Amino acid sequence: MASVNPAVAEAEAEAAGRRDELSESLAELFTNVSLMVRGELQGTNNQLALLEKMNDRVSQEYSNYGDIAAGLRVFVEQLNEKNRGFDDYVSQIDAIDQQVTEFEAVVSMLDKHVALLEKKVKSAYHISTTQ
Repeated sequence: MASVNPAVAEAEAEAAGRRDELSESLAELFTNVSLMVRGELQGTNNQLALLEKMNDRVSQEYSNYGDIAAGLRVFVEQLNEKNRGFDDYVSQIDAIDQQVTEFEAVVSMLDKHVALLEKKVKSAYHISTTQ
């Protein structure tokens, strides 16, 4: 049988106590590091979730802008179609304006002739009444 030295046994018990304390400290350290890493990962996850929500919102806004642009495109096409319809009327108005200008020139010329005839008639009437 082996004899046990009380000093050796006490040293071994003290070493085992230190190992248990060291083991507990390391376990606590690993637990704390694990909690810290988990917290960092959760923070990163929260940031990514926020970024995803922001991207969805921006995507929705751009989709709305696309709908508005499509509506404006249709509106502009309708305006262009109406404008093309007015082109015929504009050309007719231009033709009428040209005809009115020519008519005014003819009326002015006729007015001059009438004034000249009026003078001749007055002159002839005046001559005939004086005789």
